[in-house]
Amino acid sequence: MKKLINDPKSVVDESVQGFGQAHADLVTVSADPTYITRKDAPVSGKVGLVSGGGSGHEPLHAGFVGRGMLDAAVPGAVFTSPTPDQILPATLAVNSGAGVVHIVKNYTGDVLNFETAGELAEAEGVNVRTVLVNDDVAVEDSLYTAGRRGVGGTVLVEKIAGAAAERGDGLDAVASIGERVNSNVRTMGVALTACTVPHAGSPSFDLAEDEIEIGIGIHGEPGRHRIAMENADGITDRLLEPVLTDLRITSGDKVLLFVNGMGGTPLSELYIVYRRAAQVLADRGVAVERSLVGNYITALEMQGCSISVLRLDDELTELWDAPVHTAALRWGV
Repeated sequence: MKKLINDPKSVVDESVQGFGQAHADLVTVSADPTYITRKDAPVSGKVGLVSGGGSGHEPLHAGFVGRGMLDAAVPGAVFTSPTPDQILPATLAVNSGAGVVHIVKNYTGDVLNFETAGELAEAEGVNVRTVLVNDDVAVEDSLYTAGRRGVGGTVLVEKIAGAAAERGDGLDAVASIGERVNSNVRTMGVALTACTVPHAGSPSFDLAEDEIEIGIGIHGEPGRHRIAMENADGITDRLLEPVLTDLRITSGDKVLLFVNGMGGTPLSELYIVYRRAAQVLADRGVAVERSLVGNYITALEMQGCSISVLRLDDELTELWDAPVHTAALRWGV
């Protein structure tokens, strides 16, 4: 194993420390317990947004803390949920009196720990709502979940719900926007190689040189099936078809197309995937109104990608376009 680390046990702490130093104009890092807040939190009168999960998916979630997106992010150990002892103080730190929305990817540990933290926050007088993200069409249940996993769509939920909170929407309205995004986005991923968790020191699963895993999860969980390697257009079609079918995308729909890298795939290859997906959508009479391409929710150094499609309406498009200023996503400011 070759990684730019010191001690596997200190990877998350040292990474978060470096992140805070690099983006000290945007965020504040709190230690023991570890969580990250936007520099100006809590923002008076504003609904707070908190998300989090296992580390190893950077820039998710810390990279999306800032104006127009998250108020706080809570990093767990690599591929491990943060604890309620982390989530609770992060929730309290961003509460301005308008309440807090928890955005939670559908993994069993995340769900349980955010639920516990939410109950503790409620006991301290903070109104909490939860938006559960479960956009992965690959499998209904996996090693980590009951039901569908929360994957690439999480980025879109955080951006659009964050914009709703920034414009002054109330607690229930912000949660409703987040749920609307989740109900209109679907994702499917592929792995070309496995990733290596630092404390494990070996690949998380085995793939032969000529094999790929269709429908992989962001922790290396098994997908729908393992097949022989094929060209980019063929792989793209395999990922996109179940997304469009499940979402019931039809001619005349307007969408956001999001091609996400898993951490080890060059941007040039992601654009090849985007090119094919955009072509398929155009051939079906679907208008790609907005796009996002790059590494936004990763699985360490895994080679592969995911494709997310979000059905847009005028309000969701407006909220997507709204200004955002975070370490990993920035426009309009």
